Amino acid sequence: MSAHEQARRATARDLIQKASRGEKLVVVTAYDALFARLVAAAGVDAILVGDSLGNVVAGLDSTIGVTLDQMIYHATIVRRGAPNALVIVDMPFLTFQVSVEDAVRNCGRAVQESGAGAVKLEGGDELAAAAVAAVVRLGVPVMGHLGFTPQSVHALGGFRVQGRDAEGAARLLDDARRLEDAGAFAVVLELVPAELAARVSEALAVPTIGIGAGASCDGQVLVLPDLLGLNEGFSPKFLKRYATMADDVRDAVRRFAEDVRAGAYPDADHSF
Repeated sequence: MSAHEQARRATARDLIQKASRGEKLVVVTAYDALFARLVAAAGVDAILVGDSLGNVVAGLDSTIGVTLDQMIYHATIVRRGAPNALVIVDMPFLTFQVSVEDAVRNCGRAVQESGAGAVKLEGGDELAAAAVAAVVRLGVPVMGHLGFTPQSVHALGGFRVQGRDAEGAARLLDDARRLEDAGAFAVVLELVPAELAARVSEALAVPTIGIGAGASCDGQVLVLPDLLGLNEGFSPKFLKRYATMADDVRDAVRRFAEDVRAGAYPDADHSF
């Protein structure tokens, strides 16, 4: 691989091409430069800057309170930590739902100011699809998001699997097709029965990215603090923890505190 190829920034088109070759896509949600650098070095296909930062970073009980300025800030520092990765930024509540004009303005601003390579919009109704189509015409790649959409948590009755009944399943499939027709390059399926997610994945030409949606999706996404075992209060059925870093953090800080109180740190090796 040439130096030019190594330095080339990944794009939404790369995800589509990988999925078309049958390669499973790996997406991780991260919020800062430090972790973005580590995630990119591990070889993920894309980094999602999720508005879940409201829950994970800010301690909110939903994503509804997250602002566009906050999303731009976090997307900017993620891009700084992973300059060649495909960075996708979530568009937060009220940035695209009110009008197509708002969607174009806010998505354009998010990409312009952060350097992200794509945006993600929740929902698949007519207004959401119109927003997706307009943003795509602007030249900004858009990832869709169906199933459990956190910005609609109150209307959906909480953190619940979506599409369990025939009507809900048919609506989700229709929404997925609508997003594809509008130009979305991929669709996240969150908290969707595995059988339904398989049907949606089969019906779409663009890749699906699952989170709590079974193994038939074209890729999977997890939030980094969740998969690292840092976010101990979050333990849904779909989550597999690949580390227990909360234990490591507590142990490291405890040992630091013990050394300080005992006068063992700093010692001669750690002093000028």
